[in-house]
Amino acid sequence: MLRAGGVVAAAALLLPLVSAAPSATAERPASDALQRDFAAAASQYRVPGSVLLAVSYLQSRWDTHGGAPSVSGGYGPMHLTDAATALADAPRQQQPDTEDARGDTSRAAKVAAPATAALPKASQLPARLRTLDRAAKLSGQPAEELRESPAANIKGGAALLAAAQRELGKPLGGDPADWYGAVARFSGADDSATAAGYANDVFAVIRDGEQRTTDSGQRMTLAAAPKVAPDTAQVSRLGLRKAAAGPVECPRTVACEWIPAPYEEFGEGDYGNHDLADRPKSQKIDSIVLHDTEADWATTLQLVQDPTYVSWHYSVRSSDGHIAQHVATKDVAWHAGNWYVNAKSVGVEQEGFLVTPDAWFTEEMYRASARLVGYLSRKYDIPLDRQHILGHDNVPGTTAATIAGMHTDPGPYWDWSHFFTLLGKPFTATARGKAAAVTIRPDFAANKPAYTGCVTAGETCAPHGSTAVRLHTAPQESAPLVKDAGLRPGGEDSTIDVNDVGARASTGQQYAVAGRSGDWTAIWYLGQKAWFHDPAGQPTAVPAKARLVTPRPGLTQVPVYGRAYPEAAAYPAGVPVQEQAAFPYTFLAGQKYVTGGKVPGEYFYSPTFDTSVHRVVRGKEQYYEIQFGHRVAYVKAADVRLVPAG
Repeated sequence: MLRAGGVVAAAALLLPLVSAAPSATAERPASDALQRDFAAAASQYRVPGSVLLAVSYLQSRWDTHGGAPSVSGGYGPMHLTDAATALADAPRQQQPDTEDARGDTSRAAKVAAPATAALPKASQLPARLRTLDRAAKLSGQPAEELRESPAANIKGGAALLAAAQRELGKPLGGDPADWYGAVARFSGADDSATAAGYANDVFAVIRDGEQRTTDSGQRMTLAAAPKVAPDTAQVSRLGLRKAAAGPVECPRTVACEWIPAPYEEFGEGDYGNHDLADRPKSQKIDSIVLHDTEADWATTLQLVQDPTYVSWHYSVRSSDGHIAQHVATKDVAWHAGNWYVNAKSVGVEQEGFLVTPDAWFTEEMYRASARLVGYLSRKYDIPLDRQHILGHDNVPGTTAATIAGMHTDPGPYWDWSHFFTLLGKPFTATARGKAAAVTIRPDFAANKPAYTGCVTAGETCAPHGSTAVRLHTAPQESAPLVKDAGLRPGGEDSTIDVNDVGARASTGQQYAVAGRSGDWTAIWYLGQKAWFHDPAGQPTAVPAKARLVTPRPGLTQVPVYGRAYPEAAAYPAGVPVQEQAAFPYTFLAGQKYVTGGKVPGEYFYSPTFDTSVHRVVRGKEQYYEIQFGHRVAYVKAADVRLVPAG
């Protein structure tokens, strides 16, 4: 788990990994049963139907997740939280963490030590993580039913909303606009800005309407009510704290507070846990890296405030979308494991766990994270594509020796398609017919490739929708997976382990087409043809117009790098020349790769707490960032030429 995630998890805080979904032979309810359950609960507790439906949509998008809890211990369509039960049921698992979060060889590696923690008592958990117990008392339903029965869960949520409305001295039923305060209370947020932000999102759903088919095949509809205008002043009567003031850099549409990471000296010649800089004046910020925390919220905040640990710029809470900023975006955080990427990126940690297929993120967290990323992309002119909005699992190693130790979060269960739709940049076809490039885009819910290693090495993970597609050496399922010479220098085959990215293409990533055969498409991937199943009736990719690079005429192959460092002659006296070592992959003549654009050869030299010696070294060498495998990579501009793809 530790190797997969962005921060070290307390092993005891990992949520259940075993699917609680019903068997395939179990009797499925009628496709309108869930809609009727909402109507019945709304009537019984005199909660406006639109309010109940919109709150549930913001929590779970009306999905039931087979009774499995979310990353914050929430159950069912209403996300009633019982974190104590979720934690008690969690398997215990740790893996070594070998990634140097700084990724800079000019100083000692910064590898965090594993953390452990005892299981907390229910009374030690914040109220937002134990709403199911109160729902049980209010509704008279057993806690087990609230966790396992969608109908009971909805009634429990309705009971909580009704109780909040009564506590505010407001009448039940009536106009949905009068329920703003109750909705804000339901969020569980302990600060007024987060509670208001949550309520604003609920009423946006009411105004816009929603409809979808859930994970259990239920057809759900919430009709739009564009004229609903809630009394937003109600949130001031909830008695909530104000978020910590500070130099936050967030859009107005999210709740954001300042919980700073320390910039301190400790020990002999060591300091933490980030570097002061002057971006974008000193260097352009050209990417955003999304992580998952592999820890609960309290542990996440504890770690980022430890000067001996590592850092990131923002954390996003799953239960209510609350955002904490820790490092100013002008400064460089230690989060990605590649110093070139760190120096030019913003790191965003999202509360969650990679290898828990059913430990789901709330819709509110997806929305808050998307708003933050959209704001940062506008502020720093960062393209909204998968070569600039990266997962931690897309960040390359710095040298051949570091490839195997790179992190693999947020992993194959993070819904990139939904996230980019929320960003306003859905993945659509941008070319026609049999184009020279494709955008990977499987149906997330229907795409369920088998993975192993979620609980025990070699054991199959619970089936779940996935963002990734498998890549084979030939156009058939029985063909071996493509090899990754960096992960396995001995030539062993890639595996279906959940942390093995050696033969995996992810939603939104773009690749040059290398061939087609029936229902199969081949792409150029890590220097080889890689085939994925792409039937016309249910395609897993769409045609794309993209810029491609290929070796210049006369070159049989070109080297590929994990960072874009300047040539040796660019380094001034006193700044050690950083070796630019090629990866153990082959980019041969005739192969093509999609490029995210040209980048300069740069190196940020900052080996000491004393910033007076810090330098940005910028050379004449230019590079192209390319989608080379599951991770991006760099090639020298002098070695390749651009070719169009339509």
